[in-house]
Amino acid sequence: MNFLIDAQLPPALARLITSLGHHAVHVEEAKLLLATDEAIWDYALTHQHVIITKDEDFKNILLLTATSRTPVVWVRIGNCSNAALTRWFQPLFPQVLGYLQQGEYLIEVY
Repeated sequence: MNFLIDAQLPPALARLITSLGHHAVHVEEAKLLLATDEAIWDYALTHQHVIITKDEDFKNILLLTATSRTPVVWVRIGNCSNAALTRWFQPLFPQVLGYLQQGEYLIEVY
């Protein structure tokens, strides 16, 4: 499965997901760090990536789009260090994968 990590989340999250056997790219690596949400959405659609974000805007784009949808994992953790975030996310990732494999398009992780 392919993942696109949004700007509010650290590149370390992409490295974690890659270490777990999946393809993940951070928006910085994809040259999208300063891109609009729409440009990031289009990139995810084109490259068949699941968007992982803290940005509620992607949830709204998903809910308002009848066609051309890509899954969104909406991370709802407060401010914390990158290390704390990856420690928190790692044990939740198998459950996220399960929901994605079931065809869910919006997964809220908190």
